[in-house]
Amino acid sequence: MKSYLFFLLFCFSIKLFGQTAPEVIPQPDFTTEDIKFTNAGAVLEGTVFKPKHIDAAVVLVHGSGQETRMVKIASLLAENGIAVLTYDKRGVGKSGGIYAGPEVGTNNIDSANLKLLALDASVAARALSTFLPNSKVPIGLMGFSQAGWVIPVAAKVNNKIKFMVLFSCPVVTTLEQLRFQFYTNGDSKFWDTHTEADARKHISSDADRYQFAATDPRDALSALSIPGLWLFGGRDIQIPVGLSTERLNLLKTSGKPYQYQLFQKLGHNTSSSKSPETTNFAIQWIKSLGAGTKKK
Repeated sequence: MKSYLFFLLFCFSIKLFGQTAPEVIPQPDFTTEDIKFTNAGAVLEGTVFKPKHIDAAVVLVHGSGQETRMVKIASLLAENGIAVLTYDKRGVGKSGGIYAGPEVGTNNIDSANLKLLALDASVAARALSTFLPNSKVPIGLMGFSQAGWVIPVAAKVNNKIKFMVLFSCPVVTTLEQLRFQFYTNGDSKFWDTHTEADARKHISSDADRYQFAATDPRDALSALSIPGLWLFGGRDIQIPVGLSTERLNLLKTSGKPYQYQLFQKLGHNTSSSKSPETTNFAIQWIKSLGAGTKKK
């Protein structure tokens, strides 16, 4: 009986005084540092994610809307040896400047605003380069949706940018994209009742509801010679994927180092945490570029 009581007291004392081994919480294999950089009179604020061993580096470029720092995907990239700068979009969060987006009209995709956002991304790439161990680490731009018009322009004006990764990004003009988006009208089952031919007809012939100079990403893409990866969802109702891939194929035929991957069951949000296969594909693609640089 005494031995039994001793055993109970022993067990109680372990629970009471915490003598069990403490839970080990893994620490991230990267550091973070908040930074500021300036473009066109505005101070933009962001965070650099710096892994202990860096294979490559990217600046994250926003889609439309009031986008702040993309911490979740930045952390994932950093865990995989990719340094990241993610920043609050112009006029959003802690960044200065004036925000222009869908909430205040269609000026979020007029050419002047897209060029300004491209210069923000270009300056961000230069800021990120100061955190890298040497000039051999390739710096790229990774973006989402609207970034399809921003990234090529940024890459064209900045020779430090060595690659592009574009999630659900259009390879059509801004006016063509609007015609498609108005036609699909947010219908998640659009592709159950419509064909590619239907969409093409409306993209080419519908009247424009807004008047502004169209931006065509092919203008910059035709002048670039850096690798680019596009990731598309087959059920996207925001951008015309069929027309975008057709135009990428033409650019590839002309010798451009571009490629795309189509995830047939996905919609517009190809970078969602619910679709890790797209981000994992991008990470491996980026790391292969870094490995190629190391061999040189």
